[in-house]
Amino acid sequence: MNVIDQKIALRWRLRQKVSFLAKEQRTGSSDQLLRILAPQPIWKSARQVLLYFPRQDEPDIHQIFRSAQDEGKTVAFPRYNPNAEEYEAAVISDVREDVETGKFGIREPLPRCPALSLKQLDLVLVPGVGFDLLGRRLGRGRGFYDRLLAHATGIKCGVAFDEQLVEEIPVELHDVSLDCILTPTRWHDVAS
Repeated sequence: MNVIDQKIALRWRLRQKVSFLAKEQRTGSSDQLLRILAPQPIWKSARQVLLYFPRQDEPDIHQIFRSAQDEGKTVAFPRYNPNAEEYEAAVISDVREDVETGKFGIREPLPRCPALSLKQLDLVLVPGVGFDLLGRRLGRGRGFYDRLLAHATGIKCGVAFDEQLVEEIPVELHDVSLDCILTPTRWHDVAS
């Protein structure tokens, strides 16, 4: 089986695993993520962070947004730029007022929200369908996040339920590796 077919099969398998998580388990797991992230040195020192608006099958990181604001961090989210046909970072201050549903049905900052250079980010929290402990990530298959991550210079941290961790993610040349993985039960630094 080639890499693309391996990824398709793994996406299906991991989505099935996550779909069996009860709502209470998802909520508890999402709350636990902040408890593990908060004491990490990179989180404490980060001044500019890129978060994401979670889809239903991803950990809900809304508490992390509130915590970042309380700590005085500049908080940005991905926003699709149709002219460049890729995602950029845009700063928001109010999750209710500064957000709309974007091109792919994912919430994103409004056009009026100021862009932030990906090279200014200290930390990028990264969603995905699956991850391994070598920092490899399985995305949704369009490559948008890999293109964003290729330009970001900060620490790249995958965020997942424990059920999304696998022994090995198949990779292609364009796939960007992560520096660490955050789950409800652990913080894992990827060995260089």
